[in-house]
Amino acid sequence: QLQLVESGGGLVQPGGSLRLSCAVPAYAADFYAIGWFRQAPGKEREGVSCITASGSSTDYADSVKGRFTISRDNAKYTVFLQMNSMKPEDTGVYYCAAERMVSATNDEVMCILRDPYWSHWGQGTQVTVSS
Repeated sequence: QLQLVESGGGLVQPGGSLRLSCAVPAYAADFYAIGWFRQAPGKEREGVSCITASGSSTDYADSVKGRFTISRDNAKYTVFLQMNSMKPEDTGVYYCAAERMVSATNDEVMCILRDPYWSHWGQGTQVTVSS
């Protein structure tokens, strides 16, 4: 099991910003796509954003496009989720996930923002947007 550790959650006012971090094991940093998911109370977990292992491609849920930015620093074995212009509906537990997403010929493919495609999960970090 690949160990992922999220950090950076907290309480923020509407319109504010937070940056989440996901620490990835050194041996996996160059080979695994990383996704961010969130789960609000009483709701199913949903995909927020993902980034390929190389960092060349990203994807976002429609609800966060233009407000959230995912990036990775493989030299520091960390993936970031910068969240700006936050809204109360962004509240939830945020999880990072990892998966090797490659084709049959071992070429990198686009990451997929759906739960079943991800095998490795962190413990989550709470984000609360409230005044």
